[in-house]
Amino acid sequence: MFQILKRRRCFKAITQPLTDDSLELQFDDHRTFTSLLGQHDGHLRTIEQSLGVRIKVSGTSVKISGVSRDQALAGKLLGELYELLKQGYHLYNGDIEYAIRILRENHQAELKDIFLDTIFVSPHKRVICPKTTNQKRYVDAIRKYDIVFGIGPAGTGKTYLAMAMALSALLKNQVSKVVLCRPAVEAGEKLGFLPGDLVEKVNPYLRPLYDALHDMVDYDRARRMMERGTIEVAPLAFMRGRTLTDAFIILDEAQNSTSEQMKMFLTRLGLNSKAVITGDITQIDLPSGKLSGLKEARTVLANVPGIAFIYFDEGDVVRHRLVQSIIAAYDSAENGASRINGDGADR
Repeated sequence: MFQILKRRRCFKAITQPLTDDSLELQFDDHRTFTSLLGQHDGHLRTIEQSLGVRIKVSGTSVKISGVSRDQALAGKLLGELYELLKQGYHLYNGDIEYAIRILRENHQAELKDIFLDTIFVSPHKRVICPKTTNQKRYVDAIRKYDIVFGIGPAGTGKTYLAMAMALSALLKNQVSKVVLCRPAVEAGEKLGFLPGDLVEKVNPYLRPLYDALHDMVDYDRARRMMERGTIEVAPLAFMRGRTLTDAFIILDEAQNSTSEQMKMFLTRLGLNSKAVITGDITQIDLPSGKLSGLKEARTVLANVPGIAFIYFDEGDVVRHRLVQSIIAAYDSAENGASRINGDGADR
């Protein structure tokens, strides 16, 4: 926490306006302050470039100059990050950009409420936590509701956070099984004949789920869990006729499920089970004329109690910084084309 106080007094993370229209922050812990600066002051450089301010360091204080609105945002950001570090959070380079997005969207947001909402998966792996306001809402919804839809573009953490919540529930014995499934639909490309048995034929479609799993649990442990059936990865078609009890089920790439498949999947839910459905309705690979089950579900289930819909946008992208710009550029181009053609309909 930091507060506005008189000049030249020594406080824990204080801010003070200066006569030259700059802002000064002083901090009380040298080690934490060093972590706040980043390697070779890298964190400060990121803040300067993103907010258009100048930051000068003297001892354990920083002086921020620039437009008053940007000064205030930079001051709020540094104070919040400092408090995160004091509570043991390890600050990664990407966290600075995510924090700026959050505070730009809501200047009153508390970063600790988002970044310290850790999801326990493995003591040997990197801590997993939300990085945006929508991701925080998504994680909270998964905790609260038995069916949650996460809808938005690639790279927004929909599947990754759902996987983390599923593994966390499994390790805490809240469920006895995790089921991961996707529709086996070719993404606009004809893959031709695939060799091997049935499992080997569908594995390429399920590869992203395996990648997320192995990023959170070491390979040998994941293999043992899959051999025991504690974690199951299967194409959506394999869900027909089953009742999944005491399970956490994830349907990924749900935009490529048909209306019939979506209804079939949602009615597989048994006692003490939870389902998370993720997808991007701008990347539908179904044959022409086939209605996406995810798009239909948005309308049919919108007012059903106990079901939550969380929507993501390019501001929630947590991949390479260019991915956010790419998504925005494509959205702009598609919206422009729709206005020119007079066709705002989608399948």
